[in-house]
Amino acid sequence: MSASQAENLTKQERVCSKLLIDRLFNGGKSHSMSAYPLRVVYMYLQPDDVANDEPNTQILVSVPKKCFKRAVKRNRVKRQVREAYRRNRVLVSEKVADGCRLVMAFIWLDSKLYDTAVVEAKMKNLIQRISEKI
Repeated sequence: MSASQAENLTKQERVCSKLLIDRLFNGGKSHSMSAYPLRVVYMYLQPDDVANDEPNTQILVSVPKKCFKRAVKRNRVKRQVREAYRRNRVLVSEKVADGCRLVMAFIWLDSKLYDTAVVEAKMKNLIQRISEKI
């Protein structure tokens, strides 16, 4: 991973494809686990399902309007989750085999705000558990 990739969460590392999102949530190959207030749904794709130009890990962050009515709070939580993932993504990206891809969706479950350190600890817990599973 180059120095600029280590610092940024690029567009290629975010799930944008509607087909991939549908496959993640409706397909039978996805798994789920939670560390309250975060829940992760993830799917490990084999080399035959992966395009060559894609990075080996991709994420999606969702904060429901049901939890926070104000967009300012939803955006704050999304920033916290993305930053926590960015700092700890090395733990999981090293475990993904060459040619394979791991797609993860992080979903916020609680209706109150948490400190950034708490969000990062929960994210680290989830990422470590995912890396043990794959």
